[in-house]
Amino acid sequence: MINVLLVAVGGFFGAITRFTISGWVKAYVPSLFPYGTLFVNICGSFLLGVLIGADVETVWKLLVGVGFMGAFTTFSTFKVEVIALIEKRSWKLVIAYVSVSYIGGIIFAYFGYYFKLIF
Repeated sequence: MINVLLVAVGGFFGAITRFTISGWVKAYVPSLFPYGTLFVNICGSFLLGVLIGADVETVWKLLVGVGFMGAFTTFSTFKVEVIALIEKRSWKLVIAYVSVSYIGGIIFAYFGYYFKLIF
Protein backbone atom coordinates (compact mmCIF):
# COMPACT_ATOMS: atom_id res chain seq x y z
CA MET A 1 0.00 0.00 0.00
CA ILE A 2 2.87 2.40 0.71
CA ASN A 3 4.14 1.91 -2.86
CA VAL A 4 0.80 3.04 -4.28
CA LEU A 5 0.84 6.07 -2.00
CA LEU A 6 4.37 6.99 -3.11
CA VAL A 7 3.38 6.82 -6.78
CA ALA A 8 0.18 8.80 -6.12
CA VAL A 9 1.95 11.60 -4.25
CA GLY A 10 4.67 11.81 -6.89
CA GLY A 11 2.06 11.79 -9.65
CA PHE A 12 0.09 14.58 -7.99
CA PHE A 13 3.10 16.88 -7.90
CA GLY A 14 4.34 15.80 -11.33
CA ALA A 15 1.03 16.63 -13.00
CA ILE A 16 0.84 20.03 -11.33
CA THR A 17 4.44 20.80 -12.30
CA ARG A 18 3.85 19.76 -15.92
CA PHE A 19 0.70 21.85 -16.14
CA THR A 20 2.47 24.89 -14.71
CA ILE A 21 5.69 24.66 -16.72
CA SER A 22 3.91 23.83 -19.97
CA GLY A 23 1.61 26.80 -19.41
CA TRP A 24 4.56 29.13 -18.81
CA VAL A 25 6.28 27.98 -21.97
CA LYS A 26 3.08 28.42 -24.01
CA ALA A 27 2.61 31.91 -22.58
CA TYR A 28 6.15 33.01 -23.39
CA VAL A 29 6.51 31.17 -26.70
CA PRO A 30 3.12 31.31 -28.44
CA SER A 31 3.36 29.04 -31.46
CA LEU A 32 1.64 26.29 -33.41
CA PHE A 33 4.63 24.15 -32.41
CA PRO A 34 4.03 22.50 -28.99
CA TYR A 35 7.14 23.79 -27.22
CA GLY A 36 5.60 23.33 -23.75
CA THR A 37 5.12 19.58 -24.10
CA LEU A 38 8.45 19.18 -25.85
CA PHE A 39 10.21 21.03 -23.04
CA VAL A 40 8.69 18.96 -20.21
CA ASN A 41 9.25 15.69 -22.06
CA ILE A 42 12.92 16.44 -22.78
CA CYS A 43 13.50 17.66 -19.20
CA GLY A 44 11.69 14.62 -17.87
CA SER A 45 13.82 12.29 -19.98
CA PHE A 46 16.98 13.88 -18.63
CA LEU A 47 15.80 13.83 -15.00
CA LEU A 48 14.62 10.23 -15.21
CA GLY A 49 18.01 9.32 -16.67
CA VAL A 50 19.69 11.07 -13.73
CA LEU A 51 17.48 9.21 -11.25
CA ILE A 52 18.11 5.78 -12.76
CA GLY A 53 21.81 6.50 -13.33
CA ALA A 54 22.18 7.46 -9.67
CA ASP A 55 20.90 4.00 -8.70
CA VAL A 56 18.67 5.32 -5.92
CA GLU A 57 16.61 3.27 -3.53
CA THR A 58 13.26 1.83 -4.64
CA VAL A 59 11.29 4.37 -2.62
CA TRP A 60 12.79 7.21 -4.72
CA LYS A 61 12.25 5.32 -7.95
CA LEU A 62 8.57 4.95 -7.07
CA LEU A 63 8.03 8.49 -5.77
CA VAL A 64 10.08 10.41 -8.30
CA GLY A 65 10.57 8.01 -11.23
CA VAL A 66 7.19 6.35 -11.57
CA GLY A 67 5.03 8.94 -9.83
CA PHE A 68 6.47 12.38 -10.49
CA MET A 69 8.15 11.71 -13.85
CA GLY A 70 5.27 9.53 -15.02
CA ALA A 71 2.87 12.44 -14.56
CA PHE A 72 5.35 15.18 -15.47
CA THR A 73 6.11 13.76 -18.91
CA THR A 74 3.22 13.13 -21.23
CA PHE A 75 3.21 10.65 -24.06
CA SER A 76 -0.52 11.01 -24.70
CA THR A 77 -0.45 14.80 -25.08
CA PHE A 78 2.47 14.40 -27.46
CA LYS A 79 0.41 12.06 -29.65
CA VAL A 80 -2.63 14.37 -29.70
CA GLU A 81 -0.43 17.33 -30.61
CA VAL A 82 1.10 15.34 -33.47
CA ILE A 83 -2.41 14.54 -34.74
CA ALA A 84 -3.34 18.24 -34.52
CA LEU A 85 -0.27 19.16 -36.58
CA ILE A 86 -1.14 16.45 -39.13
CA GLU A 87 -4.69 17.77 -39.43
CA LYS A 88 -3.26 21.24 -40.13
CA ARG A 89 -0.97 19.65 -42.71
CA SER A 90 2.08 21.14 -41.01
CA TRP A 91 4.34 18.37 -42.22
CA LYS A 92 7.62 20.07 -41.39
CA LEU A 93 6.45 20.67 -37.82
CA VAL A 94 5.27 17.05 -37.55
CA ILE A 95 8.65 15.73 -38.64
CA ALA A 96 10.53 18.18 -36.42
CA TYR A 97 8.35 17.50 -33.36
CA VAL A 98 8.46 13.71 -33.66
CA SER A 99 12.19 13.67 -34.41
CA VAL A 100 13.20 16.05 -31.64
CA SER A 101 10.87 14.37 -29.13
CA TYR A 102 12.10 10.84 -29.73
CA ILE A 103 15.73 11.42 -30.58
CA GLY A 104 16.14 14.32 -28.15
CA GLY A 105 14.42 12.35 -25.39
CA ILE A 106 16.76 9.41 -25.84
CA ILE A 107 19.83 11.63 -25.99
CA PHE A 108 18.84 13.58 -22.88
CA ALA A 109 17.98 10.40 -20.98
CA TYR A 110 21.40 9.07 -21.93
CA PHE A 111 23.10 12.28 -20.74
CA GLY A 112 21.09 12.15 -17.54
CA TYR A 113 22.02 8.53 -16.95
CA TYR A 114 25.71 9.33 -17.27
CA PHE A 115 25.46 12.72 -15.56
CA LYS A 116 27.03 11.31 -12.39
CA LEU A 117 30.24 10.63 -14.29
CA ILE A 118 30.65 14.34 -14.97
CA PHE A 119 30.43 15.38 -11.32
